[in-house]
Amino acid sequence: MSSQNSTGVRRKPQRQRGHERVATLLEAAGACFVEKGYEGATMTEVAARAGASIGSLYQFFPTKEALARALLQQYAEAVYAELGKFAEPSVQWTVEEWAERLCGFLINFRKRHPAFVPLVESMPKPAADGLNIRRRLRAELQALLARRAPHRSEEETYAAAVVVQQMMKGAAAIQAEPAMPGRQVALLEMQNAMQSYLHGVFG
Repeated sequence: MSSQNSTGVRRKPQRQRGHERVATLLEAAGACFVEKGYEGATMTEVAARAGASIGSLYQFFPTKEALARALLQQYAEAVYAELGKFAEPSVQWTVEEWAERLCGFLINFRKRHPAFVPLVESMPKPAADGLNIRRRLRAELQALLARRAPHRSEEETYAAAVVVQQMMKGAAAIQAEPAMPGRQVALLEMQNAMQSYLHGVFG
C-alpha cells in the first residue's frame, strides 16, 4: 500500500529540521511556479532554489504534481484561516468596513501568495482543486454572513455568500489586470457595489 497521503507528501517530517526543510522546499516551489508556471517549472530548479539536493526533494515529494498539491493545500488552509479571523470582529464592523475588508481580502492574499492562482488554474485537474477551494471559501463566507445576519435563512445566507464571493473575485481580477486605466476608481466602484448589496443582506 502506498504511504503517500492526500497532500502528496511521501514522507512526513518528524523533527523540527525536517519541517523547516519542507517549508523551504515549498517556498522555493512557489517562487518557481510564479516565474515559469506549473508546466515550465522543474523539480531540479526547485531543489536548486531551495539549496537542497534533488534526492532530498524527492524524499518528501515524489512528483511535481505532489509538490504542487501540497503547496496548494498550504495556501488553501491559509486562506480559510485568514478569513476565519474575521468571525469575531466582523460582528462589530460597519457595512462600510465589511465591504472594504471583503473586497480587499483576495487582493491582499494573492499579493502574499502569488503562486496560489497559477496553481489553481494550471496544475493537473485544476477544476476539481479550484472547485473544492471555492466551495470551502463560500462556506466560510456563509458562516460570517450568518453571524451578522441571524435573521436570514440558510438558503438566503448561502445565496449571499455566492454573490459576495463573486464580488471578491471581481475586485481581485480588477487588481490583477495589467495596465488597467482607472484601476482605483473601478475598485472603489466595486467596493460601493459590495456595500450596497450588504446593506440589503444585513437590513
